[in-house]
Amino acid sequence: MRIIGGHWKGKRFVPPDKIPARPTTDFAKEGLFNILSTTWDLSQVRVLDLFAGTGNISYEFGSRGCPNITAIEQDKRLVTFIRQQTETLKLPIEVLQMDVFRFLERPTREFDIIFAGPPYPLPNLKDLPQLVSASTAMAPGAWFILEHNPAHHFEQHEFFLQLRKYGTTLFSIFERPEF
Repeated sequence: MRIIGGHWKGKRFVPPDKIPARPTTDFAKEGLFNILSTTWDLSQVRVLDLFAGTGNISYEFGSRGCPNITAIEQDKRLVTFIRQQTETLKLPIEVLQMDVFRFLERPTREFDIIFAGPPYPLPNLKDLPQLVSASTAMAPGAWFILEHNPAHHFEQHEFFLQLRKYGTTLFSIFERPEF
């Protein structure tokens, strides 16, 4: 695995063996970050990475100058790995070992971009757009980006903004209105 853009472009990292994670492909990350970098000033955003896995998406944000990243991951080995990489690369990532759904019940602050790359067979994956948009974690005008496969459809959600396809990896993007 590698970081595909920013200060640490090309930096490779090797996650632990037999991890319960499915890292986002380079092809999909490149497409996603092309959209993000033309829409947002990444040096000014607060990012929340749900189901952080290996930290792949958090590293991309950090490499591009994002100053405030919070990664939520439940697996202890992956949390340790993300913390090690964060320290090595000197990235501004706060890693919290906890259940994503418990975090969303009581977030400590608002975020401008919330990314979720949950396990595709997650039983309540279909509920994530509603849970995130109802949470105080999502600032007015914020984006929620949900990575999923073609078996899921979210175009009918009230905050749905756009769908981006990169092979079998899809990103549904939702935007909370500015009140």
